[in-house]
Amino acid sequence: MYDALLLLSFGGPEGPDDVVPFLENVTRGRGIPRERLKEVGRHYFLFGGVSPINAQNRDLLDALRKDFSEHGLDLPVYWGNRNWAPYLPDTLRRMTDDGHRRILVLTTSAYASYSGCRQYRENLADALAVLEAEGRPVPHVDKLRHYFNHPGFVRPMTDAVLTALAELPEDVRDGAHLAFCTHSIPTAAADTSGPVEDHGDGGSYVAQHLDTAQVIADAVREATGVDRPWKLVYQSRSGAPHIPWLEPDICDHLEELSAGGAPAAVMVPIGFVSDHMEVKYDLDTEAAAKAAELGLPVARAATVGADPRFAAAVRELVLERVATERGEAVERCALGALGAGHDICPVGCCPARSPRPAAAGAAE
Repeated sequence: MYDALLLLSFGGPEGPDDVVPFLENVTRGRGIPRERLKEVGRHYFLFGGVSPINAQNRDLLDALRKDFSEHGLDLPVYWGNRNWAPYLPDTLRRMTDDGHRRILVLTTSAYASYSGCRQYRENLADALAVLEAEGRPVPHVDKLRHYFNHPGFVRPMTDAVLTALAELPEDVRDGAHLAFCTHSIPTAAADTSGPVEDHGDGGSYVAQHLDTAQVIADAVREATGVDRPWKLVYQSRSGAPHIPWLEPDICDHLEELSAGGAPAAVMVPIGFVSDHMEVKYDLDTEAAAKAAELGLPVARAATVGADPRFAAAVRELVLERVATERGEAVERCALGALGAGHDICPVGCCPARSPRPAAAGAAE
């Protein structure tokens, strides 16, 4: 059966000198001028050239190892990145050197889309091809299914919304709207995400986010006794302006809320596993500045990060996959209406070809 777990993530720079080389990795093959990459990198330079994502992945590694150990799951956990050290091929070399031949993969993306699912699968295929070309053993690799509506993902987010609401002034708290935020992608990419039968009108990408948002909104209503208006909104748009991307943008939405008389808002980054650069800049910096300009009180809910409940969810996903491989009946753990996606992330779970984002707003 499986003998190791690989945490596969986007990666990020860990110092000012890393920023442009990192962005060159992200945009390789797109012909983006170096000067343009320096301009894009200004978000990172505001934070000393360091993306929080690597530190947060280290915290998640610690949480996974702790949970696995406490529950008797003897499964070593490794970490590799798509765009920065530790690079995926290097991690797979280490894993094979350590004798691992059947590997499960957890990606730090909960939803179906090209960049959030299939591109990771393509990265894995490319890395395995490198190992084969080097004459190394090529392990069998399987990706864990999407976990967007697993209780271990949804419940920490719900608690984070409640905590954010408590940070708002009491006189506006009950009237606060919920803005569920995720990464914008081209509408053509969204429309072809998920199985073919789900294509159109945002595909599985939008449907899964709406499912998660509805579950969290319902849970917050039950906890507070207040039925709050909510909307799925987007951030981090990049690419040519003539290409349609998912809307509305979070800043535009905040303007709409202010114009409509909303007393406050909570930004809920359901599209992200951790508080990486796009959360820290696009929400905590850019959107917060827009809210201050509008005089609109806002709070931002935390992401799941290394919450022990998320680590437990990963363990459950591992055991679920092991049972599936053994041909045993599997009762999936899910709160949402869509049934938590697929057992084994089949080829049809996200499009083979979709428009890819351009240079700006590198997605973590």
